[in-house]
Amino acid sequence: MSQLEKIYGVHAVEALLRHHPKRVKHVWLADGRSDPRVQTLVELATQSRVTIGQCERREMDSWVEGVHQGVVAEVSPSQVWGEAMLEELLDRCEGPPLLLVLDGVTDPHNLGACLRTADAAGALAVIVTKDKSATLTPVVRKVACGAAEVVPLVAVTNLARSLEKLQQRGLWVVGTAGEAEVEVYDQDMTGPTVLIMGAEGKGMRRLTREHCDYLVKLPMAGSVSSLNVSVATGVCLFEALRQRRKPK
Repeated sequence: MSQLEKIYGVHAVEALLRHHPKRVKHVWLADGRSDPRVQTLVELATQSRVTIGQCERREMDSWVEGVHQGVVAEVSPSQVWGEAMLEELLDRCEGPPLLLVLDGVTDPHNLGACLRTADAAGALAVIVTKDKSATLTPVVRKVACGAAEVVPLVAVTNLARSLEKLQQRGLWVVGTAGEAEVEVYDQDMTGPTVLIMGAEGKGMRRLTREHCDYLVKLPMAGSVSSLNVSVATGVCLFEALRQRRKPK
């Protein structure tokens, strides 16, 4: 059991059972939960021959930090992909790819929210650095509401070098910076695009900025100077999605 991770929350556990059932070793349900959402989990687990058990909520509270909703699964360790997976995804991609890069985002809640938004906006993958970045954890999976199981998270050693490789493949790198002159709504993101969001508070690193083809900003009409990175990511990704859905 020490080698297994505990993933919690209805959405996160359901996504694992649907997309990666072989990773799920055991599903625990809180005593008394028998609503339709739990019945769906029971059916999925039964189909994949995953054992199901029940226990008291208080015991579950001691297992995880967060709102588990009376559902906890013991699963094999999380999968974070390397650059080879990114190459494979790009080779298989039929339309213009959209990639999201998080340059030094360390808050697991922000990573989870960005994964969820990336899935909703049709991003091919989310790229982070191996060092000084949040990675897949039970908290990330819970916040992502299942998106962590379908959107590949790719960790790279050298982000600048990875961006160069993507540019050589014909992708345009768009970075976000408050001092940019062009608003995100005026930037063409209908083609192969890499969207870079900077870290909480610090923004993009200097070397990352130097590898951008374009810099864009979000217009700020109020008194605050910036948005939370996950909120800003949602605005930018859905602007890219809007442009791509626009009638030609």
